[in-house]
Amino acid sequence: MDVEAASRRLEALIRDVPDFPQPGVLFKDITPILRNPRALREAVDAMSTPFLDADIDVIVGLESRGFVFGAPMAYNMGLGFAPVRKLGKLPADKIYVEYELEYGSNTFEMHRDAVEPGQRVLIVDDLLATGGTMRASIDLVERLGGQVVGLSFLVELGFLHGRDKLKGYDIHSIIRVQ
Repeated sequence: MDVEAASRRLEALIRDVPDFPQPGVLFKDITPILRNPRALREAVDAMSTPFLDADIDVIVGLESRGFVFGAPMAYNMGLGFAPVRKLGKLPADKIYVEYELEYGSNTFEMHRDAVEPGQRVLIVDDLLATGGTMRASIDLVERLGGQVVGLSFLVELGFLHGRDKLKGYDIHSIIRVQ
């Protein structure tokens, strides 16, 4: 797959929404990609490609758009999928972590049996901004004994320096906005 060509095609579909969810934030709306069957397939394939030979055991996706990409990636790669959810959304025994957003804070939770000790994990989300949500997810996976072998994003907002919180991990972003 030509990931660079896919990146250009996908970036052209992203819609900028100013002042959402609050004044001063420029929201990157990926719904035009999601409603376009060819673009959605291309995004899932491009996000999977760098990790096809990484000997991954499970894909973890962050609520909620990480589910949109992570679940089909898991399906295509013949793997299981484990969700990281916001507080109060999971029914069984779970662990928690609080994290900071670029415009607030939140709590993530994950089932204690979502990742087994020693499993090799790919974590997926739609967007890398400040790195807070991904850092929280990494913390959950590692507390369960999982080994994070990669992080896959559709879009990375480079000007927010989220990579700084994720040093030491294999990070792959399809679209980088500087």
